[in-house]
Amino acid sequence: MTPPSLLRCLPLCLLLTACASPPPQTPPRTDVPAQWQAGPQPARERLDAWWQGFADPQLAPLIERARRNNPDLGAALARVEQARAQAQVAAGNRWPTLQAGFNGNHERLLRGPGYSGIDTYRDDRRLEVFSLGLAASYEVDFWGGVAARARSGVATWQASAFDRDTLELTLLASVAASYLDFSAVQARAAIAQHNLDNAEQVLALVSTRQAAGAASPLELAQQRGLVARQRQQLDSLRQDAANARLALATLLGEPVARLHLATNDFAHLQVPDTGVGLPSELLARRPDIARAEARLAAAQADVQVARSLMLPRLTLKANLAVGANHLADLFANRYYDLGGALLAPIFNAGALRAGYQASQARQQELLANYRKAILDAFADVDRALNDGAGLDRQLHWQTQVLDQAQQAFGLAETRYRAGADTLLTLLDTQRNLYQAQDDAITLRLQRLKASVALFKALGGGWEGAAESMPQIR
Repeated sequence: MTPPSLLRCLPLCLLLTACASPPPQTPPRTDVPAQWQAGPQPARERLDAWWQGFADPQLAPLIERARRNNPDLGAALARVEQARAQAQVAAGNRWPTLQAGFNGNHERLLRGPGYSGIDTYRDDRRLEVFSLGLAASYEVDFWGGVAARARSGVATWQASAFDRDTLELTLLASVAASYLDFSAVQARAAIAQHNLDNAEQVLALVSTRQAAGAASPLELAQQRGLVARQRQQLDSLRQDAANARLALATLLGEPVARLHLATNDFAHLQVPDTGVGLPSELLARRPDIARAEARLAAAQADVQVARSLMLPRLTLKANLAVGANHLADLFANRYYDLGGALLAPIFNAGALRAGYQASQARQQELLANYRKAILDAFADVDRALNDGAGLDRQLHWQTQVLDQAQQAFGLAETRYRAGADTLLTLLDTQRNLYQAQDDAITLRLQRLKASVALFKALGGGWEGAAESMPQIR
């Protein structure tokens, strides 16, 4: 192909490329509820550093340590870098490639007349060839496949970045929940120790009464059994505390020996007051939704890539070089050559069409995943709101249960000392009091963890795909 012919083809190539470029894809519309099922909620508040709402000075340093040291988060960051590099490779294919080369060849016929496979022969047994040049090649993107491959790479990079953000949000929520578990089991152990002390005091009273003939051996055995049960429960709670501390250290990415936690007052942990905003705002506040949207965009681009593989491809090439048979004369001969190659698939046993169909099916799969991510997000918020409201009501009644249990134990102990009531009544009130105290801690833990779940469901301060979107430079 002569240079004028190539120049005449270039406008047509550019026109075909522009016509083949598809309009930008937009995510499918999704029905958004007007309000949350739990009823009207306060206006939206910023959720940055949401863990500070629990008013515990130990929680914020733990969050930062998890961000720095958690191995899963480090691996996710490395995957983001891999996706960025792969996106850069795909974007580079949109531009012409330029290569420089130097070739030197020395050939000498040692014996014989020569043959067609070599360039030397009997009368000219020695040959030297040198060349230096630049070679350029460019695939004309008639059908938008090259551009679509670049878009797919960027979308995959974005999805990887959002996946890392989702993992970080899950990690921070897990650290907060694990810390609350540890604090609660410590509080339960303290209550168990206090009840054990009470049970031992009652055991001393029963022993005194039994020695004086005012209590039977059965009563003494019953109280001793209660003390043994309290000790068993205390040891179980201490075991749970050790396991909770180990789980927290694992989330931090540190050996458990490096985790030193001061004993806190679980009762002073605050339930944060969180404004959830409107349901429509949630779509821009969850990194998992942004991840599903980016994966869908990548799949849409992959469909166009698969389609372009079934169509003809045109590649243009150009070389500018110098050459000679002697190195000293290398720049004496200057030349160029231009060319092009048009390739079209004819027969491939349906492999290209099957690949196109597979990419379409993949797009439909990710479309369903995108819709599911949105539905799951709405359900997560409604569930957290419902749990919070329900646990608030349960805590209100549990406070009354605890008050009555404390009064009943005090009255039963007084009456037993005075001989006006049996040990069985005192044993029942002891068990009821301990159970009420333990239930109060458990319910409060569930309420605090419901707040963690709500923060996670709202995106935990993650602000919009537009602000976190990586770009190819």
